[in-house]
Amino acid sequence: MPEMDQPSVPAQTFVYRVIRYTPNLVRDEWVNIGVLLIDPNSGERRLRLIEGQDEYNRVRRLHPQADETLLRALQEDLESRFETNGKNGSRIHWRELLAKWDNTLSNALQLAPPKGVLAHNLDEELERLYSDHVGLQRGSARAGLPGSRASIRWYCAQVFRQARIWDRLEKSVRVAEYTFPGDPMRLDFSYRRNGTRGFVHALSATRSPGDAKVLAYTAKHIQEKARFASEFAAVTDVPLSKENERHRFVSDTLRDAGIEPIALEAFASWVPKLRALLQ
Repeated sequence: MPEMDQPSVPAQTFVYRVIRYTPNLVRDEWVNIGVLLIDPNSGERRLRLIEGQDEYNRVRRLHPQADETLLRALQEDLESRFETNGKNGSRIHWRELLAKWDNTLSNALQLAPPKGVLAHNLDEELERLYSDHVGLQRGSARAGLPGSRASIRWYCAQVFRQARIWDRLEKSVRVAEYTFPGDPMRLDFSYRRNGTRGFVHALSATRSPGDAKVLAYTAKHIQEKARFASEFAAVTDVPLSKENERHRFVSDTLRDAGIEPIALEAFASWVPKLRALLQ
């Protein structure tokens, strides 16, 4: 994964809290769904919660009656609580804010006790904590490690936030209205500009090149059925090489469907161009 433009800093102590989903308080059975990491000196934070359908499916396997609507809205809800805390002179210390959360969050949501961790970088440490406490385990590989859709999507979210267009994006967009009822697929991000709706989706060419066919199928259905002009971009974990047969398959499949492939390492340069179009 490309490094965020961060200066080299000595290791320091951060505080993190794992976010748990506990739909049945009587049984006291929970599943970890996110991580909140804070620099106690500056109050700077990082928050990551489950986003992928496979992650929601895991929660449903453990808790069949899980409220997926609540879970999908949680990231925006918690982020807005932080933002509100910084407006109109209402800012309070992050410890007081989290104490307030402990008393006001839904009964199904809990913040695990705070723990300290020594690390050099908030972003890198959040990735590690998410992999250890929340990410899906797939043999020796983990969902939060480089190359996974989860890590690509997370990196894209950070770049969108730094570019200050996060609030102008729709997230986890259902495609069933353009394909067929019951289609579980969701596109990661969507934006609107001058009557055109754009879609940005993470794609792991290394781990799941076959996903390119699913994305191409979805894009073609949206182009055919939607009443608006559309454009698509797929953010791939690696640059697509013409010398690599699988990469050629992914590239040709995407371009045939009118989808622009963008290598993850080039995404931070692509977003400012998008931002200019959204002004």
